[in-house]
Order: sequence, then structure tokens, then C-alpha cells
Amino acid sequence: MSQTEIATFGAGCFWCIESAFNQLHGVQKAVSGYMGGQTLNPDYRQVCTGTSGHAEVVQLEFDPALVSFEQLLQVLWFLHDPTQLNRQGNDIGTQYRSAVFYHSELQRQQALASINAAQPLFDLPIVTEVSPASTFYPAEAYHQGYYWQNTNQPYCQFLITPKLAKFRQTFVTLLKA
Repeated sequence: MSQTEIATFGAGCFWCIESAFNQLHGVQKAVSGYMGGQTLNPDYRQVCTGTSGHAEVVQLEFDPALVSFEQLLQVLWFLHDPTQLNRQGNDIGTQYRSAVFYHSELQRQQALASINAAQPLFDLPIVTEVSPASTFYPAEAYHQGYYWQNTNQPYCQFLITPKLAKFRQTFVTLLKA
């Protein structure tokens, strides 16, 4: 039996990326939360002010024998625009920054190599932060699985649903059966 690893990504609002990563074969779980700031035990309200220093992130537990860290990075580049500094679309603030919080030197190296490989896909420079992982604070329970519990909510209908449809078409070979 394979050992699992941890990956932590920031890519704007965590609702979308959590719902996508939880569909990947080899991802045991994807949990929405906060990382990268100075506030201890932050809550959503504090993170939304932009003063906590934390980013909205999703932390994955994955089996690298089934899905590689490099594949997870490819999905990350697809799910958000890594050229937008401190924002994703209408979500603006440092809490929405693009980030890879690495858990090993190998992950750091792979993240930097993946950024270089992905750069030709974008017209603007990739501004994704690559930083060592720090304390992960899981988001409040109502954020976990938010998309699947709120698919009729306008934000979900207009932003997440179309993105997930394209994600499923593009990464069909990586999806859970």
C-alpha cells in the first residue's frame, strides 16, 4: 500500500478547486482552509478582511502512486489564472492569491519546473507564490463540499459549474470511476 502525501494550493476561492480536486483518482480528500498568514486560528471573516495574511487554500491528501504532484499542478494551472496577482476574477485580495505551499524540497522543485513549463500557455507572467507550507487551518464546516451542497447558488451556477464541466472533459483520464 502506498504512502499518501500532502499538497496545498491557493487558487482564488477554495470552493471551486476543492470540488475539482476531490474528483481526482488518487486524491483521498481535499479540504478547504487557510494558510500563509500570521493570524492564529483564523476564521473566514478574518481571512476575508485581507489582514490575516492567509490565503484561501485547499489541502490535498493524495496517493502519488495514483496521481503525481506534477499532475496535480497541471490541474491547478487549468483551474485558475496564475497570472492574476492577489485576485481571481471578481475575487480580489491577498486571500485569493495563487500559491503552491510546498511540503518538501522535491515539491518546491517540481512547482518551479511546472511554472516554467506552463508559462507558454499564458500571455502574462505567472505570479504564483511558491512558499514553504505552514500551519494549515481547516475552514469552517459549511465551506467543506460547499459547491456540491449549493449548486443552485448563483456564484456556483455561473462560475463553478462551467469550469467543472471543462475540467471533467479535459482531465477525464484522471477522474475517479
